[in-house]
Amino acid sequence: MDAMDKDRDIPQRAVPPLWTEESARRRRLPDPVRTAAVRAVIIVAVTLVQAMIAVLSALAGSWLAFPSVLTTVASTVLATWGVLDVWVTRQVWNQRYGVVSRPSSSARELRRQRRRARKAGPGGSRRTAERGPARGAAA
Repeated sequence: MDAMDKDRDIPQRAVPPLWTEESARRRRLPDPVRTAAVRAVIIVAVTLVQAMIAVLSALAGSWLAFPSVLTTVASTVLATWGVLDVWVTRQVWNQRYGVVSRPSSSARELRRQRRRARKAGPGGSRRTAERGPARGAAA
């Protein structure tokens, strides 16, 4: 018996995987929406850094306070545009590709009632009674 045979007597333990696959809780954002969201997050982060620089330089009485306040105001407008861009891009994507038409429960219930009325009565007499007399009918 050599060293190789001795190792065969040792039971092998199952090595747990480094990670386990789990299903996602939510679906992944579409690419254009995700791109707009990343852009918005970067713009908002830069705006917050600029705002901190403006506040600290104003407290210190530095000459940099006035230009940094101006750039912070402009960056705030840009950040607002970035966030609105995410919202608009998401709405556009949903309208073009993501709309699933499902009738609401109330519409479904109305259809069921009409179907039952058609099956129950001859030729949908209930429907004509709701509408009133026909145009050419004698009063």
